[in-house]
Amino acid sequence: MPGLLRGMARTAVVAGTATAVSNRVSRRQAGRWAEQDAAAAAQAAPAPAAPPPAPAGTDMDAKIAQLQQLGQLRDQGVLTDAEFAAQKQRILAG
Repeated sequence: MPGLLRGMARTAVVAGTATAVSNRVSRRQAGRWAEQDAAAAAQAAPAPAAPPPAPAGTDMDAKIAQLQQLGQLRDQGVLTDAEFAAQKQRILAG
C-alpha cells in the first residue's frame, strides 16, 4: 500500500508541474502573438489627417500668448533663461 500511495503522489506532482509549465508556455505564446498583432495593426493603421492650418491672425495671437506665459514662468523662476530661449525658438519656428 505505501508503494501505491508513493506512486500516486509522484504522478500528482509530475502532472501538476507539467500543467504549470504548459500554462506558462501558453501565456508567453499568447503574449507574443498579442504583440505581433498590435505591431501589425499599428503598421496597417492609416496616418491621422493633419489639422487644417489656422488663420494667420489667430496663429500669431496664440504665439504671443505662449510667449507671455513663458515670460511669466521665467520671471517666477520656474524656467531658466536657457529653457526660456529654447522654448521661445520652438514657438517662433512653429
